[in-house]
Amino acid sequence: MSERDSVVRGFADAHGWGAAEVLPIPGDASFRRYFRIVEGDRRAILMDAPPPEEDPQPFIDVARYLTGQGLRAPAILAADAAQGLVLLEDFGDVRMRETVDAGDAQAEHAIYAQAIETLVQLHASSPADVAPYDRAVYQREAGLLAEWYCPARGLDVDLAGYARAWDAVLDGMDATAPAVTVLRDYHAENIMLLADGGQGLLDFQDALVGDPAYDLVSLLQDARRDVSPALEAEMIAHYRDLARPAYDFDTAYHVLGAQRNAKIVGIFVRLWKRDGKPRYPLMIPRVWGALERDLAHPALAPVAAWFDANIPAELRDPAGTLGGEFAL
Repeated sequence: MSERDSVVRGFADAHGWGAAEVLPIPGDASFRRYFRIVEGDRRAILMDAPPPEEDPQPFIDVARYLTGQGLRAPAILAADAAQGLVLLEDFGDVRMRETVDAGDAQAEHAIYAQAIETLVQLHASSPADVAPYDRAVYQREAGLLAEWYCPARGLDVDLAGYARAWDAVLDGMDATAPAVTVLRDYHAENIMLLADGGQGLLDFQDALVGDPAYDLVSLLQDARRDVSPALEAEMIAHYRDLARPAYDFDTAYHVLGAQRNAKIVGIFVRLWKRDGKPRYPLMIPRVWGALERDLAHPALAPVAAWFDANIPAELRDPAGTLGGEFAL
């Protein structure tokens, strides 16, 4: 047993789980680890967010905020933020991703509609006490495509022009948009389907206060699974019917779609190149396809022109050539 595993075990023991099994749950793209703690009929989840790479306090704070708004984040059963350890309510194993992949179109529609209704409830609440999703963050994130994807393609691009193009696009966003809590990773792999018919939220520790359209993009232009254009359109309409956004929501959706998808392309290449995770480039074609659709919106004209001037069509990735060439 490693020193860190001993710390994890000791935390579980200290909080009443001395006889429990500690079972690892497969992880994803971060330094965090998760364990299921099982003792008889009792179950809990243990988050190991080791410092200095991770800090669980934002997760704890946002979880408490969400439950205070009547939403379903895991209850915090015990926490030692200094050690990076949190004991959480166990939401079970039924995840939205696998359920919609295995079900029929009617079930998929109903589950997505419920996820939209969760966002409407979140957006009707006072925002969390978190940092703003501001121009500097948008620019830094969009810049990840130029920082990671372009060198991987052997491209020497106009970085200053890229930032200017994004400034021009962001200048055109509607300043009357309300400020809401943005979970930032709101998609089918972070939504649990609960036994009581509710939906449980995960992976919200990076929440910021920003535009309502962002989490819709995260859900409906999912980097990890295909969402049909028809379902995307129906769910946008469902959100509009319920939330009645009184600003230029369509432009915000496509601008933030392009920004998020540019960010994800960069992150996925970084996860491959820097962190040795070869599955991520294989998802880039889906993300790039969504990016191209967003770039077609008139509000994205400056960024679309930059792409045309700096990344030739044959070096974009709708057909999956990046994944095929770069997979380890």
